[in-house]
Amino acid sequence: MNLTVQELHEKLKNKENFLLIDVREKWEHDTFNVGGTLLPIAELMNRMWELEDYKDKEVVVYCQSGNRSGMAQHLLKASGFQHVYNVTGGMGAWVTAFGKEKPGA
Repeated sequence: MNLTVQELHEKLKNKENFLLIDVREKWEHDTFNVGGTLLPIAELMNRMWELEDYKDKEVVVYCQSGNRSGMAQHLLKASGFQHVYNVTGGMGAWVTAFGKEKPGA
């Protein structure tokens, strides 16, 4: 299941309840993010236990382009997470659509 950046923007603007995870590297997250919890893809498998409470809840993953978050989505689903969404186009698409605007900021 995928989300567009426009759909993510609406979810953030409406303050919907979901876990948002940034699977990029720290330097990318520090440069620009939309408020997601930083959990780099390289650390995901070793830190999956931290997300156990969200197995039946909505989880949205993003990266720069949608590729790493697509891998993260696959790993999470394979580990039993039920509702995992990948942000297509990632932060690259976000900046194209919205600049560096953060909803609710």
